[in-house]
Amino acid sequence: MPIEGIFGTNIDLLGKTIDLRTKNQSLISSNIANAETPNYTPKALEFEQELQGAVKNGSKGTPAITNPRHLPLKGAATRLQTVEGQVVETPAKTPGKDGNSVELENEMGRLLENQIMFNASVQMLSKKFSDLSMAIKGGN
Repeated sequence: MPIEGIFGTNIDLLGKTIDLRTKNQSLISSNIANAETPNYTPKALEFEQELQGAVKNGSKGTPAITNPRHLPLKGAATRLQTVEGQVVETPAKTPGKDGNSVELENEMGRLLENQIMFNASVQMLSKKFSDLSMAIKGGN
């Protein structure tokens, strides 16, 4: 069985999700840290739709090999590698007098939601590896 069949798209997807959630956590933390900075506009990493598109379209075509030393990869796993998300500004509807548009309550909620999704992805990935380990050991 090829390695891609053993690990499958789920492990690649969970790994990429963890990576992107970590980047988003950093942006949200920066927003919170700059809640008092004049003229600061909060930012977020949008990646969910790009990630879904990579999974849905993963079987269509293969990416170009740009270097003869690159190994050819196929399918969704390759598409997932290209997902980087997009940093977007998420200003409050009513910025403060100093031009700062961070809504601390909103950012704290986004931080919590992102952390919950990160933890869920880590738990699912851990379970996948635990199942794989059990299969390798023969079910003991």
